[in-house]
Amino acid sequence: MFVRSPHAHATINSIDAAAAAAMPGVVRIFTGKDLEGQMGGLPCGWLITDTDGQPMKEPPHPVLAQGKVRYVGDHVAMVVAESLQQAKDAAEAVVVDYTPLSAAVTCEQAKSGAALHAEAQDNHCYKWAIGDKAGVDAVFASAAHITKLDLTNNRLVPNPMEPRAVVGQYNRASDEYTLHVANQNPHVERLLMTAFVLGLPEHKVRVIAPDVGGGFGSKIYLYAEDVAVTWASKQINRPIKWTSDRSEAFLSDAHGRDHVSTAEMAMDAEGHFLGLRVHTDANLGAYLSTFATAVPTILYATLLAGQYKTPVVYAEVDAYFTNTAPVDAYRGAGRPEATYLLERLVTRCAWEMGLSQAEIRRRNFITEFPYQTPVALQYDIGDYHACLDEAEKLADVAGYAARKAATEAKGLLRGVGYSSYIEACGIAPSNIAGALGARAGLFECGEVRVHPTGSVTVFTGSHSHGQGHETTFAQVVAARLGIDVDAVDVVHGDTGRVPFGMGTYGSRSISVGGAAIMRALDRIEAKAKKIAAHLMEASDDDIEFANGNFTVKGTDKTIPFAQVALTAYVPHNYPLDKLEPGLNETAFYDPTNFTFPAGTYICEVEIDPNTGVVRVDRFSAVDDFGTIINPMIVEGQVHGGLVQGIGQALLENCVYDTETGQLLTGSFQDYAMPRADDFPEFKLGHVCTPCTHNPLGTKGCGEAGAIGSPPAVINAVLDALQPMGVKEFDMPATPARVWAAIQAAKA
Repeated sequence: MFVRSPHAHATINSIDAAAAAAMPGVVRIFTGKDLEGQMGGLPCGWLITDTDGQPMKEPPHPVLAQGKVRYVGDHVAMVVAESLQQAKDAAEAVVVDYTPLSAAVTCEQAKSGAALHAEAQDNHCYKWAIGDKAGVDAVFASAAHITKLDLTNNRLVPNPMEPRAVVGQYNRASDEYTLHVANQNPHVERLLMTAFVLGLPEHKVRVIAPDVGGGFGSKIYLYAEDVAVTWASKQINRPIKWTSDRSEAFLSDAHGRDHVSTAEMAMDAEGHFLGLRVHTDANLGAYLSTFATAVPTILYATLLAGQYKTPVVYAEVDAYFTNTAPVDAYRGAGRPEATYLLERLVTRCAWEMGLSQAEIRRRNFITEFPYQTPVALQYDIGDYHACLDEAEKLADVAGYAARKAATEAKGLLRGVGYSSYIEACGIAPSNIAGALGARAGLFECGEVRVHPTGSVTVFTGSHSHGQGHETTFAQVVAARLGIDVDAVDVVHGDTGRVPFGMGTYGSRSISVGGAAIMRALDRIEAKAKKIAAHLMEASDDDIEFANGNFTVKGTDKTIPFAQVALTAYVPHNYPLDKLEPGLNETAFYDPTNFTFPAGTYICEVEIDPNTGVVRVDRFSAVDDFGTIINPMIVEGQVHGGLVQGIGQALLENCVYDTETGQLLTGSFQDYAMPRADDFPEFKLGHVCTPCTHNPLGTKGCGEAGAIGSPPAVINAVLDALQPMGVKEFDMPATPARVWAAIQAAKA
């Protein structure tokens, strides 16, 4: 059990654990002083360089607080007891003497508030920029029309189905640690913990991440609890288990989003985009979480070109420390924030220029590929017109006027909102990412082990926590080898069994992890052809492989894959002078570029002006994911993403008290999660332009729904509210906030 700070900002004068340590069942109590000199702080995995050329400010992130607490829920002490209840009782008996300090929970407050860290007296972590500032300033000076928009992307709590859990165990005989943990990338967890915090040899630590219970990004990171439990297991020479309860998850899991931005679009008289200018204040929370710094920079501003051929773009980001839980990647990680800003702005541009939502997009869509954006990324392929056309068909845009009239006859308001998103998946390549500040590689590894019977075990560095990798990866392997899918076993999530890999995030699994497996299969096939050639007394070049059989070109000679597999392990008739026995291959894949899923979403809402209640009546989503391996899994991923995105738009909102720093939405009584009856039946469609630079042609589908849906919903809400005089509105569109906006517009 962890003793957590009740204050958002306070100095720790003393910690008295004597009475708690004497309570029944208590084994040990650890505080920050016990950890001093024993370990380093939690590392940040992405270095951002300031516009002045200096590295970002990177204050220490202690595993247990040392001298000061910086957010409600900060780790103060760890109580180890025989039972959970005994640990809870003892934790309540730990007496901590605090001196409260003033708290800053927003970026605006942080700019003039008390310093959280000595290393950042102004609470400013970095200023980062991308694009052509002079070019943007020039087009704005001569533009026929400029549309400006101020908007907020609200903070979210990830709330995976199962909260985090950790079991740490130390083995004295082997001097080894085993950590069972709910984590999305066990190898990275091990690397960060051993190399940067505990100073242990990697081979002495095994990280196992089996059934994780959902993640949505919140389980990518190295958390304080993981380190504390692992280290303490050696101190007491006993296994230690910690399972977060939901209240702790609200307080201490990394939160998502929390941007405040100003965006401006310069246009010519016909509504063609000339230049985009953006400034964003990003709230990083009290400490730098593992990938926190990359989210509002590399993963956000590089997507601000969207699907549009805007000639020049300039984006500037200021990041601040505040007295709130650390903020990091949450489903989409920067891409939803970019899409929300851009698609809200594009919709506003259409309204001001007197153009339809479809027309302003069609006038500005990119049509020639590859396309070099003005913000670093190069899109390899896409068909944005096709996505929009298909979305309008699915949404029955032609019938909208009749539906609107029927809604108004009931005394309600109806609005329609568009969102044409693009995202970048499979962050890559490693050398470019490294130049941009990544402190880890972004490759993936796959090992294919063919057994003597012809069955196959696949070991992947990707990680499955609900996405169906065991099915999709098995399908890819079975189709390639011509064997039954039930003959393929997929193993993941164990650093003791699988080669070093980067886990799962950023919709990278099939595009990067699957590509690594395909490379291993290439090597399997090449070796198997040599074995088959020997068995059939033919030249290697004359062997063809299809549908699970090796044949000699132009003959009826054929042998099945299973026979070749058996021969590899029973090499009585085998070219031992040319080949080693066995049929195992390992391959690494480092992509040459991102993949770029894209699509258009159209939402229709009904609003009751008397109560402010918003009901999503229709939602149509058309995505281009490239090659689709398993349509049912893809559909499930899109549904899940849509639910999360619409949940943010209408319901979810993490709120701190701006005076005390207390979390006001710390339970499901205060934080509204979406339910099944909040949604209509989604209409899904697909366009396919296969990725040009990976062997499967896949692009990734896990985050798209959460990226494209929030602006579609809010654009629909604003479209409905315009007749009432409401011009601007930010998420979430709760009944109380919508009703208040209507009343304010009437005043």
